Amino acid sequence: MQISNEPKIEAADLLGRWRSLANVVDEKLESSIQGLSKSCPGNLRDAMRYSLLSPGKRLRPVLCLLGAEALGGTIASAICNAAAVEMIHSYSLIHDDLPAMDDDDLRRGRPTCHIQFDEATAILAGDALQALAFETILSGNLEPSVAVQSCLILARASGAEGMVGGQSDDLLAEKTGPLTENTGTGAEMLHRIHARKTGAMIRASVVLGGLAAQATSGELEKLAFFGDCIGIAFQIIDDLLDVEGTCENTGKRTGKDSERGKLTFPGTYGAEASRQRADEYIEQAIAIVDTFGPASMPLKQLARYIRDRSN
Repeated sequence: MQISNEPKIEAADLLGRWRSLANVVDEKLESSIQGLSKSCPGNLRDAMRYSLLSPGKRLRPVLCLLGAEALGGTIASAICNAAAVEMIHSYSLIHDDLPAMDDDDLRRGRPTCHIQFDEATAILAGDALQALAFETILSGNLEPSVAVQSCLILARASGAEGMVGGQSDDLLAEKTGPLTENTGTGAEMLHRIHARKTGAMIRASVVLGGLAAQATSGELEKLAFFGDCIGIAFQIIDDLLDVEGTCENTGKRTGKDSERGKLTFPGTYGAEASRQRADEYIEQAIAIVDTFGPASMPLKQLARYIRDRSN
């Protein structure tokens, strides 16, 4: 389904801007690791850097920076929030890949942290990145009240009511099945899981950009809705790629969701209906940020990318 007839050159424009912003994020992440004192053990520093600076898309920090720009903010004002988002995301991937969780040995086309180092070091690297995320926000250049609010948004998105809670329910559904007296139908459980496991951090990413740009409450609500929509669409496409993609394209093992009996969108709705749902979410996301005017174009381009991505 095509959402609009806007020129195809937009895709090239987006990818060029994306690479530029990702490079800025990587520079900030590198400087954060290099800034750790000698009190940080060398093997821990190496494991943190290995995962944090692995060759990823930097979707979440780029969303943060584009959210700031859409509302008149600057990259400089939002870079600490953006880096913090990637640190939390990286920590979550390290822990998700552990044998006790999703038990993955490949991430972004190379060995996962616990394979490259060892399980204990991987756990500690994730713990350290989580703490470093909040340190990065609080030691940045935001107004104190904005920094505190940013920490609160990130903590809620990544904690027991957000990403961690979603992962917990995902593992529970895998072990016991999705249907209990407290969870409702499998479809309801599926949406609750991914609104937290994936969606909460994507929502937080773009809202953190808005905070750095000193957005109004109304503008933040629109950014949050945009994040909710693209977050669910992202997970739908991720589930589809696990069914339809290849290891070469995705950089991780495919087919593992069905092997483990995970609750997925294609497993619940079928592939065609799942893709249609992703289209609908992307349309809603584009419509809400269109009210920001021309400055919203990169966010709209990124939403389309999420729908059309192959990795």
